[in-house]
Amino acid sequence: MRYRHLFGPVPSRRLGVSLGVDLIPLKTCTLNCIYCECGETNNCTLERKEYILLDEVYEELNDYLEKKPGLDYITFSGSGEPTLHSGIGKVVKFLKKKYPSYKLCLLTNSTLLNKKSVREEIRPIDLIVPSLDAATEGCFQSLNRPNPGLKCKDLIEGLIKLRHEYEGEIRLEIFIAPGLNDMPEELTALKSALERIKPDRVQLGTLDRPGTEEWLEPADYHTMQGIAVYLGNAEIIDIFKPGPKISSFDDSCSRQIYETLKRRPCTIADLKALLNLRPAEIQKYINHLLAQGKIEIDHQERGSFLKIKKSHGGRA
Repeated sequence: MRYRHLFGPVPSRRLGVSLGVDLIPLKTCTLNCIYCECGETNNCTLERKEYILLDEVYEELNDYLEKKPGLDYITFSGSGEPTLHSGIGKVVKFLKKKYPSYKLCLLTNSTLLNKKSVREEIRPIDLIVPSLDAATEGCFQSLNRPNPGLKCKDLIEGLIKLRHEYEGEIRLEIFIAPGLNDMPEELTALKSALERIKPDRVQLGTLDRPGTEEWLEPADYHTMQGIAVYLGNAEIIDIFKPGPKISSFDDSCSRQIYETLKRRPCTIADLKALLNLRPAEIQKYINHLLAQGKIEIDHQERGSFLKIKKSHGGRA
């Protein structure tokens, strides 16, 4: 089966070997963050609906999970904000009932957590990884560029309510954008918000792959260390180290590489960790995709990133 709504398994810096469940079309989100590796949001909305047919999701999950793959998590993430899908709670119940041995994770930008219905739907999930990049309205608008109906204070209140109601682990992520949320007044506001939210862990990240805005630069490690100390219970997310061999979705490695690059740019090292192949072997598949004009290389100081060629428009 060719999977349209599942991706990976991918090696994650945060989650180990993670099977992605993508319930949202590219790029439908509540935010248009300057750093998003999926690119600019073309449908910035607050409307919850069945963006992807659930029967298709169930069919793909059954096909893949009946093989009993080794996974650390099944993770709701991908092309946009997962909680925009009105049926996410149904998918959670489906997995908990039919495949209870697998742990579930949600990566969310936290913008819909102020809705009680959303918090109830995601409550059975084992691990929730929400984000909070700004605690002042000005920084929120500049860094996350939200739908006009969103306010920073509502996002923070949603996280506080989640903490009161949710018994699982909350790992709150903060993306550090130099010149925006690393200023003293912004860090003070973030620390105050964290004291109210009380997450189990706070994880700091910065630019690792090309984001939406080319001018954005990563924060240096010294700055990240200082912020981690100031915020208290905070850790810096390290690059994922390759683990055991991960079985492929597809007989075609070039197809797997292409489907991965549709969702985020990767280096050769990223793909090596994903496929557990030698770089020389991966290069053969990359050369094939380059020759077809499906991907291109973006050379940056942090390395050379492979990404879908814009003129190709993400077509397989």
